[in-house]
Amino acid sequence: MLVDHPGRFGQRSTRQISVFASWWRPRNRWSTTAVGADDGRVPKACEGEPGSGKGRVVVRAPAGAVRGCWAGPVAVFRGIPYAEAPVGTRRFGAPVPASGWDGVRDAVDFGPCVPQPGHTGAVMVSLTGHVGDGSADCLTLNVWTPDPGSARLPVMVWIQGGTYLENHTHNPHYDAALLAETGVVVVSISYRVGADGFARIEGAPDNRGILDQITALGWVRDNIAPFGGDPGNVTVFGQSAGGACIAALLVMPAAKGLFRRAICQSMPGTYFTPRLATSITQAITTPLGVQPTIEDLTRVTPRALTEATAAVIARMPERVDVWGPMALTPTPFSPVVDGEILSCAPWQGLADGAARDVELLVGHTRDEFRLYTSRPGHQPTASQIAVAFENLAPSHGEQRYRAAHPDADPTQLFEMLTSDWLFRMPSLHLADAAHAGGGRVRIYELAWSFNSRQGASHCLDFLLVFGTLSPAEAATHPHVRPNAARELLYLGNRMRSDWTAFALNGSPGWALYDPRTRTTRVYDTTTTDQTYPHQPSRRIWSTHRFGALELRI
Repeated sequence: MLVDHPGRFGQRSTRQISVFASWWRPRNRWSTTAVGADDGRVPKACEGEPGSGKGRVVVRAPAGAVRGCWAGPVAVFRGIPYAEAPVGTRRFGAPVPASGWDGVRDAVDFGPCVPQPGHTGAVMVSLTGHVGDGSADCLTLNVWTPDPGSARLPVMVWIQGGTYLENHTHNPHYDAALLAETGVVVVSISYRVGADGFARIEGAPDNRGILDQITALGWVRDNIAPFGGDPGNVTVFGQSAGGACIAALLVMPAAKGLFRRAICQSMPGTYFTPRLATSITQAITTPLGVQPTIEDLTRVTPRALTEATAAVIARMPERVDVWGPMALTPTPFSPVVDGEILSCAPWQGLADGAARDVELLVGHTRDEFRLYTSRPGHQPTASQIAVAFENLAPSHGEQRYRAAHPDADPTQLFEMLTSDWLFRMPSLHLADAAHAGGGRVRIYELAWSFNSRQGASHCLDFLLVFGTLSPAEAATHPHVRPNAARELLYLGNRMRSDWTAFALNGSPGWALYDPRTRTTRVYDTTTTDQTYPHQPSRRIWSTHRFGALELRI
């Protein structure tokens, strides 16, 4: 192994990315601003000009040599292919590990986006304005390291969310430079999303997006050491759909041994049976005049397929009688419990001991669903609230929620129900299942918020972990809380410290989860360890069994 630039581990960077805006549009959930970046949006600009050699660093890995660049005290390598381009006959196939290369490959720019709905209606749009058609090498990964060499630092592999519809590793929200400065090697990966990654297609393997993740983890195992990472100490961490993918990875034999620890942040509890997934795919393909087969769909362009998917999303609530609760979510895709690649839902697999050797950290934010309801004009109607309680709540759920929260208004009850069904209770039940299966698990809740309107809503957690919400941006919000800027710095540092401590040795600083005590770390203006804070919800959902969602007809 050869490193052609000395490491600079230990230096600190004062630059932060500033991001936060209103939520939620199906194809563009965050408006972004990255303060100090070259074009106002691209994360952590590299030092030195392209072609000058200044600030460049070369790492020679088994897959081949790559030339990255220094971004402050962190070396960054972008757009490294881990699998062959999913085009032609490979478009809907299992990923094929990338071939190695000769010479030194430039790894300064992010790779192309995977096919997905674009911010302006195009199939693929990068933050620099590039539009593509999905024909390039899009299965790539990025590495941030404070010490390229033989440091053998803990490795943290980020699997981002995006409702199984979006995947932008170049998004400044996921700039891992500040996290890497704490003494870990961070890897982010692109993986197939939408119909290409998660639709059930005859002749194609299910869960192709998760198979991509497994292939990327294999690349990390084989190649991360020259970047300064320890291949025997890998932690996968992900949020929302990324967290749910990690829960699936925990019970998939193909992923066994690829990571030592896992962090599931705000995982949605939606997994599909084959019948439900097939019905959804048919709804997407029928207007295109094709069958949901690999032969037919290979002839459909990524643009046409994403547009057909968007048309289905727009009318999903009308299908609640057929598709059940998933019709009330923002996405028609979820991992498929097909009995082969994913043999069971994560709760069942963990309870049976499938991942008792993997240490687990799982949690959620306090006000998950408020991210969807906090925008002006997006408060639920009386009809929507009634439909939600009819389709999502356990038996006598509406009466039980009203009895537990007599002072709550209908919108607040709706937010509690949807937060519980989609995020909070699936996370708590995952901890219960892991404990029952003999695993070591800890739980947390993020209860802090910087503004009174959104509360501690979905997605706030990863902004704190990555440090990509700046105090200056928080201070400009019209509903900012007093002292939010000061609290933001404390809380971000605390969460990063706990996350990296867990990655180092599995000990983030609070007690293991036990159903008798339910010790939970709660991140607020101060950090406390207490009994799980949502006892009424826990009791309401205590007899519910999460599993694969089924077709209703």
